[in-house]
Amino acid sequence: MLDILAERKFPAQEIFALASSRSAGKAIPFDGKELEVLDLAQFDFAKADIGLFSAGASISEVYAPQAAAAGCIVVDNTSRFRYEDDIPLVVPEVNPEAIARYRQHGIIANPNCSTIQMVVALKPIYDAVGIERINVCTYQAVSGSGKRAVAELTAQSEALLKGEKIEPAVYPKQIAFNALPHIDVFLDNGYTKEEMKIVWETQKIMDNPSIRVNATTVRIPVFYGHSEAVHLETGKKITAGEARALLKSAPGVCVIDEARDGGYPTAATEGAHHDQVYVGRIREDISHERGLDLWIVADNVRKGAALNGIQIAEHLLKSYM
Repeated sequence: MLDILAERKFPAQEIFALASSRSAGKAIPFDGKELEVLDLAQFDFAKADIGLFSAGASISEVYAPQAAAAGCIVVDNTSRFRYEDDIPLVVPEVNPEAIARYRQHGIIANPNCSTIQMVVALKPIYDAVGIERINVCTYQAVSGSGKRAVAELTAQSEALLKGEKIEPAVYPKQIAFNALPHIDVFLDNGYTKEEMKIVWETQKIMDNPSIRVNATTVRIPVFYGHSEAVHLETGKKITAGEARALLKSAPGVCVIDEARDGGYPTAATEGAHHDQVYVGRIREDISHERGLDLWIVADNVRKGAALNGIQIAEHLLKSYM
C-alpha cells in the first residue's frame, strides 16, 4: 500500500503508519523518507481523512467503526465487512457508483483478490450481453496466504531439489511442485470459504443475485499472481472477436490473446508486479451455444488488494471529499 501510494503520487498531506504496540516506534521506508510507526490503539483517527486497513478481520472489527466514528473513511481490505448488506463492496472499474453508500457507516469493503480480477474482466461482457453463469477455477499464488507461505514455498523447493525431506507447516500438504485444491476452511456444502467468497462477492458487486457462480480454488507453487480459467454462459451470444474488442477498450484490462506459443499472459511474466488485469485464451465454448472461455491473470497483492483499495481512495478524493 505504501509503495503504491508513492508510485501514484497520492495527494496526501500526511501519511500515518499504524501497527500494534510491539511495532510502535519503528521506522519504515516511504517515498524516499521514513515513517515512524504509531500505536494503533492510541491513534486519534480524527487526524486522518481516509484509513487503509489490512491487518486482519479481528482488528478491523474493533478499529474500523472507531475510525469511522471519528470521521475517517475506512477502506477495509479484510473480509470483515464484505458481506454486510449496507456496506459497499467496490471494484472501481466495475461499480464505482457504490462508493457513495459509504456515508451510512463510513466503511467501504475491498473484495477478495480472486474476485477482483475476475469481475474487472467480466464487466464489459456483462454490460454488453449479460452473464447467466460463471464457472471458474482459480490457480492462486502463495502470497495470498502471507509471508510465512512465501517462505514455506521457498524452503520446500530448496529442500526437495536437494533431496531432503520437508514438513509442511502453513499448508496441510506439500506446496512445492504441487497443487492443493483447498483454500480457506471447508463449509457444510462441501465448498471452501474462498470458493463461496467468489460467489457472494460477484453477485454483490454486479448487483445481481441471479448470476450463478461455481468456483474451485486451487493453491499452486507460484509466489505472486493469481490465474483463473473462466467459463461463461452469457445472456446473448457473443463471439470471441466481439469479446476481444470489448476487453481491449475496458479500463484496467490488457489483452494478450494470440493463438501461438506464448501468446497468452501468465502469473510470473505478466501478472506479478503489474497493475493491470491480463486476459487471454479468449474463445467460444464448443460445449455451449452461448459459452465463452477466458484466461485471467493479475497480481493478487497489487490489483487484488492494495491497488484496488487505493483506487477507491482516489475516487473518494475526486468525487466525495
